Amino acid sequence: MTIQLSLRDARRIVLAAQGFGKPRGRQATPAHLHRALDRLGLFQIDSVNVLARAHYLPAFSRIGDYELGKLEQAAWGEKRNRRMFEYWAHEASLLPLDLHPLFRWRMARAERGEIGYAALRRFATVHRQKAQSVLARIAAEGPLAASDFEGGAGKGGWWAWSETKHALEWLFWSGQITTATRRAGFKRLYDLPERVLPQRVLALPTPDAETAQRELVARSAMALGVATAADLRGYYRLKPDEADHAIAAQADAGVLVPVRVEGWSPMAWMHRDAPAPRKINGAALLAPFDPLIWERKRTERLFGFRYRTEIYVPQPKRTYGYYVLPFLMDEALVARVDLKADRTAGVLVAQRISLEPDAPAETMVRLMAELDRMAAWLKLDRVRVAESCSKRRSASHVSAGDENRP
Repeated sequence: MTIQLSLRDARRIVLAAQGFGKPRGRQATPAHLHRALDRLGLFQIDSVNVLARAHYLPAFSRIGDYELGKLEQAAWGEKRNRRMFEYWAHEASLLPLDLHPLFRWRMARAERGEIGYAALRRFATVHRQKAQSVLARIAAEGPLAASDFEGGAGKGGWWAWSETKHALEWLFWSGQITTATRRAGFKRLYDLPERVLPQRVLALPTPDAETAQRELVARSAMALGVATAADLRGYYRLKPDEADHAIAAQADAGVLVPVRVEGWSPMAWMHRDAPAPRKINGAALLAPFDPLIWERKRTERLFGFRYRTEIYVPQPKRTYGYYVLPFLMDEALVARVDLKADRTAGVLVAQRISLEPDAPAETMVRLMAELDRMAAWLKLDRVRVAESCSKRRSASHVSAGDENRP
């Protein structure tokens, strides 16, 4: 039986599935952080640091103030403290350790040269020996970055950096190496999985590809709440031939329930255990790569909110700013804030605030409270709304004035 959902009800199910609507304490614990990761199934990695790197932000949006060092320890700390591993999932991502077996089929296909772009696939075939020499050096010397191979006199002098990087990426894609830690500048250091990941994880049985894909679809559905087939495929970047059989199998098993959402053309699916709250309260600033909004067409379907990142758009052509975070207030996206952390001055700078036409009257008050919380989390002393904001007096661009907040 197909369930009929209003758009409002679908939105509430999605927000609850994503971990919104729960009170946030004064200080989140590592357990809160781990539960947020388990709920979302991944934190997408991004190196842009104008505010905070994107993989730190989804947890803050859901659980509030937590120690950044706790995430770093769980992702790149000592082997016994690891709770995450890096791999290509939605994009480059931090994933819970229990998902490692569910990606081994992808690693195996990469090792055989069946997936990946052409420059990568060559290392599974004609350049395999070159890749093996890189692997041997890592095995002998320990964690190495791509730059450690550069120039290479006495270290494999025939290597050009781009060749090395392709070899390392193929070894990473195929699971033969993983990220040991991150060096200054967010450079990845590669090492052997057995020296990085806990043995209990490596010892987990490896499911066949179809079983793993079914489980990944179920994880996607639990994280998304309500999703089209394309949404379910996209969460972990499954191809149609990898995901469609898994969706059908989970539907037959009753894990996925068919739904029709008001205003949506394609049929959608809901996880049978998805909570369906009567109301969602709360406020959050969302990173550009937050899983609630990373699929832009889905964001438009759910919220009527057209969102595009403008990092690579020339400044004169930007509509909303460089690093723009949508502002979620209760059940709607009501504003966009171009944010920058001025760490030298200890200031969180809102370079531009743009309200949606139907933003409620209390939007600015609640937004400024959320900016205060973010500043405190980032160990910044105050929030400043840039003077340039006050010059934008149209319906869509407003300012709280040139305001310094304690």
